[in-house]
Amino acid sequence: MNLSEMRTLVRRDLRDEDPQGYRWSDDELERHIAHAVTDFSQAIPHQQSATVPTTEGSREIDISTLSDRVMVEAVEYPVGSFPKDYQRFAIWENTLTLLGDRVPDGSDCCIYYGKLHTLDESTSTIPPRFEVVIPIGAAGYALVEWAAFAINQVNLGGTDTPSLFSTEGQRRLSQFRRELKRLGRRGRVRQTRLYTPAASTASESTDPGP
Repeated sequence: MNLSEMRTLVRRDLRDEDPQGYRWSDDELERHIAHAVTDFSQAIPHQQSATVPTTEGSREIDISTLSDRVMVEAVEYPVGSFPKDYQRFAIWENTLTLLGDRVPDGSDCCIYYGKLHTLDESTSTIPPRFEVVIPIGAAGYALVEWAAFAINQVNLGGTDTPSLFSTEGQRRLSQFRRELKRLGRRGRVRQTRLYTPAASTASESTDPGP
């Protein structure tokens, strides 16, 4: 599904399908879709891995090249062992510090991480089974924003219209967040199983390790 198709779904959910009288512009809906995609990425990030060089004699690894990073799941060092050799680590801004006994010798490490999903006119990294979640959040954000804007405006639906929009928007956002929480738990189980040799799931702070 691309961004145009996602906009269509959101308009359908908002009952805003008349091109001659759209309540929300395409730009506005795309902003709300982007907000929902960011929230989704925090719960279920796009899984990636990258080979990153280390510095001989230093435990610190520069991870600034991992763009749109949401979290780091695991650090494999050295690379190529079986089972894989995962290291405890801590992260501060763009510096990852290995905390185990092994000091890097300048060889590469492999970092398994999650990043923001992409959704544009030609590309989407959101798994198809999760695409139905994004319109719920995007519509919720659109309704809440419109309600805030319309408080001091003349509304054809009456003075209660902003309140009704706000209530419905909050309801949809609550549903969206519940779904992200449910899916996020499922995602963490899936990631932990992927890295069976690791003693525990790494985090953006400090991984307690084995």
